Amino acid sequence: MDVSVIGSGYVGTTLAACLADLGHDVVAVDIDEDIVTRLNEGEAPIHEPGLQPLLDAYTGSRLRATTDYDAVPETDLTFVTVQTPSREDGSIDISAVEAACRDVGESIAEKDEYHLVVVKSTVIPGMTEEVLAPAIEAASGKTEGEGFGLAVNPEFQAQGSAVQDFMEPDKLVLGTDGDDRALDLLANCYEPLVVDWDPPVVETGRREAAMIKYANNVFLASKISLINELGNVCKEYGVDSYEVADAMGLDDRIGAAFLRSGAGWGGSCFPKDTAALMAAARERDYEPELLGQVVAVNDRQPLRMIELLERHVDPSGERIAVLGAAFKPGTDDTRGTRSRPAIEGLLERGATPVLYDPTEAAASLASEFDGVEVADSAADALEDASGAIVMTDWPEFSELDAAFDAMADPVVVDGRRIIARREGLMYEGLTW
Repeated sequence: MDVSVIGSGYVGTTLAACLADLGHDVVAVDIDEDIVTRLNEGEAPIHEPGLQPLLDAYTGSRLRATTDYDAVPETDLTFVTVQTPSREDGSIDISAVEAACRDVGESIAEKDEYHLVVVKSTVIPGMTEEVLAPAIEAASGKTEGEGFGLAVNPEFQAQGSAVQDFMEPDKLVLGTDGDDRALDLLANCYEPLVVDWDPPVVETGRREAAMIKYANNVFLASKISLINELGNVCKEYGVDSYEVADAMGLDDRIGAAFLRSGAGWGGSCFPKDTAALMAAARERDYEPELLGQVVAVNDRQPLRMIELLERHVDPSGERIAVLGAAFKPGTDDTRGTRSRPAIEGLLERGATPVLYDPTEAAASLASEFDGVEVADSAADALEDASGAIVMTDWPEFSELDAAFDAMADPVVVDGRRIIARREGLMYEGLTW
């Protein structure tokens, strides 16, 4: 099939490369000329394991990029993957999605054949009917269901494992409101994946498909906050929360995934989607009290790390190593990172945070503050530091044993359970 993908961020770039791997001819459309140039040169614009080999294999053959929407009508279907950022009240701003749909509509105005627009951007239920479909109709002069179709096909790809998550999905959700042509096109697009991996395929309405995405992320965020709350209680009683969680995970009603307590959740999805669903509920005069507590627990975790550090050292005037800037390993994304509030807490106490991350995330995060140093290595960050907090579980941090000897005060608060306890190291696990 010929496929166009609007937007070349985390979702769009991964989607375009993976669709090319399925055998489709893909054109990525983005307004950023630098990203387009990099994609056409076979260079990944984001840090994502497994992405670069796909670009190496398909750039210039099955995959190309352009800033021109004229490529859209030459394709069978278009995926819209542009961002839906949060407003101050937590609600999402879908103006970029609306603009992309309008541009797609204009591009297909002269196309005789039916064209399918597939929304992969995360949108609140009802927005496809109330905002996006009218935008396409107005721009194209076509009627939905006749000249074009509109489907919702949410993604469930985690940063750091997005390529694998696409290739080995736990489900495919196809929201088409009974439009047979839309369903057939989506089914044909994913057929190589279904044949190879055989995931469950959920055929549902567009509102349901949109809500499934939110429900998925909010449930996982809630599960993490719950295990973190339990972990905080375990810590106060001298109980290893990881042993407790291992036993909990044996219950198939609970499951072992997302039971690793620690510094909390971040990234582009959990914070934004939780806030968006809360805002959407409030628009209908429903107060989502449980979700409010889910967020409150998550906000508290980095500050608990600072409090544990203060049990052993006064950070005022001291160098404190902060290991990890990305919100999780395998990415350089600092959106929602728990390192941000931890750094804020250290600065408020008069400390000098010394930040290290193996990616560009350290420089990116440090640029948001005055008084944060960036180290070239974890060992450099630890040297002469009067304490350290571990915020991201990069594998290299598990091999830092000797580097702790260079600290002025060997105090480590581990928020990710990646540092080994040893003699001569004052070690505090956040929830164990």
